[in-house]
Amino acid sequence: MDFHVMTLFPDMIMQGLSDSVIGRAVRKETIGLHAVNIRDYSHDKHKHVDDYPYGGGAGMVMQPEPIFECYQDIVARMDKKPRVIYMTPQGRVFNQEIAEELSKEESLIFLCGHYEGIDERVLDEIVTDHLSIGDYVLTGGELPAMVMIDTIARLVPGVLNNSESAEYDSFQDGLLEYPQYTRPEIWHDKQVPEVLLSGHHGNIEKWRRQQSLKRTFERRPELLEQEEVQANLTKKDREYLDALENPEEE
Repeated sequence: MDFHVMTLFPDMIMQGLSDSVIGRAVRKETIGLHAVNIRDYSHDKHKHVDDYPYGGGAGMVMQPEPIFECYQDIVARMDKKPRVIYMTPQGRVFNQEIAEELSKEESLIFLCGHYEGIDERVLDEIVTDHLSIGDYVLTGGELPAMVMIDTIARLVPGVLNNSESAEYDSFQDGLLEYPQYTRPEIWHDKQVPEVLLSGHHGNIEKWRRQQSLKRTFERRPELLEQEEVQANLTKKDREYLDALENPEEE
């Protein structure tokens, strides 16, 4: 899978994703990562890519032509036009379900905006998806692009060493992940739960499932109301949640 990022700060993208799991996947060529500088497509001798907004107002707006030429140059090397993702607070909020959908694409292009935004005409012409990582404003689209690339890339086969890692991550089944423990067995007078030391795989899986349910109930109860989560709850899951919601009086 190839990720292409249209940006004014290509070094920020490449340096930010050069380490850890994603960096290793790039070096192994399991995924491709390409940051393309929009300024390279400016026809201004000073490499300007922005201008004053029509109608007045504060700030500057990114011009359409450098972005469009950058996009055309990327797409010219592909067999088909890929989805183009524009990071904006006006978009759908990015989540695991969207990440899973996008991870099935052969290529993705991320468009990183700056200043007061991008000329609407080029957005209308090339953008297929408007996505947000939350209801707040950042100085540019690079950080959201890196968040999305990290989330999507780890779902690509071969990126993670352990094929089960992505399957049991938080949000993968709509529930938060259960608590994790490692050595030492006792730390600051806190003991690892006995069930994890028992070697009884059935009991361990039951404990982990209940802990996921409990953690979701306590920290993100709205997730339990989603249709896909409701569909995956077993009778025992529902009984356990009912017990959490209506504890017996002592």
